[in-house]
Amino acid sequence: MRVMALGCDHAGFAMKEGLKAPLRSMGFEVLDFGTGSAEAVDYPDHVIPAAQAVASGRASLGIVIGGSGNGEAIAANKVRGIRCALCWNLESARLAREHNDANLISLGARMLSFEEGLGIVKTWLEASFQGGRHGRRIKKISDYESRTRKEGGDDDA
Repeated sequence: MRVMALGCDHAGFAMKEGLKAPLRSMGFEVLDFGTGSAEAVDYPDHVIPAAQAVASGRASLGIVIGGSGNGEAIAANKVRGIRCALCWNLESARLAREHNDANLISLGARMLSFEEGLGIVKTWLEASFQGGRHGRRIKKISDYESRTRKEGGDDDA
């Protein structure tokens, strides 16, 4: 079974909850890293664990949700092995998979209706990584991550 990690802040709570049933109907087991209500929280507390689940292989893919989705994408991308794309329409979702092989997407619940968000999720899940020149670029990112892991920090070059 495919596993989808979900994480959100208070602004993304309603969208996260609404996505669970459609994801399950698409054959996903859902791992919910919170938040569990619309009460104000700090998004890294919920987004980073969702990204870690994907990076570790505990989850196949992930979706993180906030007000704009910007902070969530930034936080998720701090986890090695994560390629989280901020998606704002169907085309950005399709390209996130086809060109970037995004293993997480970030949605802005204050920027999108639930229907738009669901359409983005479906488009991302239906698309396939194209490889080729895009694979070469993804490999450069992975190589950088591997190199900086060995060096114990970021490369200043």
